[in-house]
Amino acid sequence: QVQLVESGGGLVQAGGSLRLSCAASGRTFSSYAMGWFRQAPGKEREFVAAVSWSGSSTYYADSVKGRFTISRDNAKNTMFLQMSSLKPEDTAVYYCAADKFALRWKEVMVVDGINYGYWGQGTQVTVSS
Repeated sequence: QVQLVESGGGLVQAGGSLRLSCAASGRTFSSYAMGWFRQAPGKEREFVAAVSWSGSSTYYADSVKGRFTISRDNAKNTMFLQMSSLKPEDTAVYYCAADKFALRWKEVMVVDGINYGYWGQGTQVTVSS
């Protein structure tokens, strides 16, 4: 059973920064692409960023490109999302997710939540104006 646990959310002023973490357990973390998604109240879940199993490839939603950085530490089974220049519209519950299958990376797939088999419980990020 795969378990994903997010942490690092909180309340921050616009322009500030936060670093989210996602700790994984239960399978070979380093073999799977990982992603971050978010869901704001009354809105559908949306893709934020993804990182390949090795960490060598990343992909971002246009809305966060240049402000957010995704990374992973396979030795520690942990993925990160460094968020800078935060805006009120970044307010949402942020979820980490793990790919259903090992050793695959296609940008057209990592943006779609249907390709992820495991999800964390989410962490709230609130950006005040």
